[in-house]
Amino acid sequence: MPEHPENNEEYKGLVVNKGIEQPSSVNPYLKQRKVKKRELSVSDFVEGILKGSITILSRAVTLVESVKPEHQAVAQEVIEKCLPSSGKSVRVGISGVPGAGKSTSIDVFGLHVLERGGKLAVLAIDPSSERSKGSILGDKTRMEKLSVHPGSFIRPSPSAGSLGGVARKTRETIILCEAAGFDKIFVETVGVGQSETAVHSMVDFFLLIQLAGTGDELQGIKRGIMEMADGIVINKADGSNVDKAKLAATQFRNALHLFPAPDSGWTPQVLTYSGFYNIGVKAIWDMIDKYIDFVKANGYFEYRRNEQSKYWMYESINEKLKDNFYTNEKIKALLQEKERLVLNDGLTSFVAAKELLDTYFEELKCRLT
Repeated sequence: MPEHPENNEEYKGLVVNKGIEQPSSVNPYLKQRKVKKRELSVSDFVEGILKGSITILSRAVTLVESVKPEHQAVAQEVIEKCLPSSGKSVRVGISGVPGAGKSTSIDVFGLHVLERGGKLAVLAIDPSSERSKGSILGDKTRMEKLSVHPGSFIRPSPSAGSLGGVARKTRETIILCEAAGFDKIFVETVGVGQSETAVHSMVDFFLLIQLAGTGDELQGIKRGIMEMADGIVINKADGSNVDKAKLAATQFRNALHLFPAPDSGWTPQVLTYSGFYNIGVKAIWDMIDKYIDFVKANGYFEYRRNEQSKYWMYESINEKLKDNFYTNEKIKALLQEKERLVLNDGLTSFVAAKELLDTYFEELKCRLT
C-alpha cells in the first residue's frame, strides 16, 4: 500500500509529496540535567533558621508539613532545638466569613506593622477540596504589597480535610518563625467552623472581621465565635456603607454585653475600618497593643500561653494514638471485615468499634509482655 493513498491511479492528477521532516522542538544539544538539592542536616536547618534564612525556613516548614516518617523525625528534632529561641513574638489570629476581606486586610495590617519595624510571618490555612484534596493556596496573590516586602514571610498551608493536623503543623511553624526572628505572627483561618477554635488555641489575640450591609447582621452574632474574639472589626466602612457599618458595630457591642466577662478581664472592643482604603487601621493596632500590655500586666498572657502548651500536648497525644491505631497492620486487615458486618447489620457500630479497640489493646499488651 503506498504511503499516500491519494497517489493511487484512481486519483490521477493529484500528487501529494512526502514533505520535509520537521526538526524536533527540543534542542538536541541541550543536556537535561536534574539539579538535586543538597540534603541539609539538623544542625544546618537550625543554624540557617537562627540566622533568619527564608530559604532554609521554607524548607524546614515543608518538612513539618510532610507526612513521611523520616521527614517528621528531622522536623521534630529541628523544632526541639529551635524551641529555646521561640516565644518572643505577638501572635494574632484573624478570622471571618469568606468574603469578609481577610487577605486584603492582612495586606494592609501587615504593612502598618512593618512600618514600625520588626518582621512579620503570615501563616494562612487554605481550604482544600474534599474530592481532589487540592488547594489554590492563593493568599500571596491577594497580599500584593506584603508578598514582596523584604520583612515578611507568607506561608499558605492546605487544610487537606484535617484541620487538627494542619493546626498542629501551624503551631510548629510558629515556633520556627519565631526562632528565625519574626516578632509578629498572623494566623489566618479558613473561616469555617472548628478552624477558629484551633487557631484560638495558638494565638495571643483573636481578631474577628465582620461585614455590614449583607443582610441580617445578627447572623454574624454566633455565641461560640463571639466569646473567643478579643476584638471585632467591621470591614468595608467606606462610601455609602459607613452608616451601615456603624449600626452593625452598635449591634455587636450590645450583643457582647450579654456574654460572660472573658477570663482575661479585657472587654472586647468593636471598631470599624476600610481595608481597601486603609481607613482606621491604626486604631485597630492601637487596640491590639493595648490588649497585649493589659494581659501582660495582669499575668493572663503567660497563663494563656501555658494553657495552650498543655492543650497541644494532649492534642499531640490524641493524634499520635489515632495514627498508631489506623496504621496497625492487624487493625487495617480487620477494618474492612468489621465495616462489612456493620453495613450488613451483622454488628452495631459500637460493638464493631469495641472489638477493634479490644484487638488493638490486646496486641499492645502482648508486645509489652
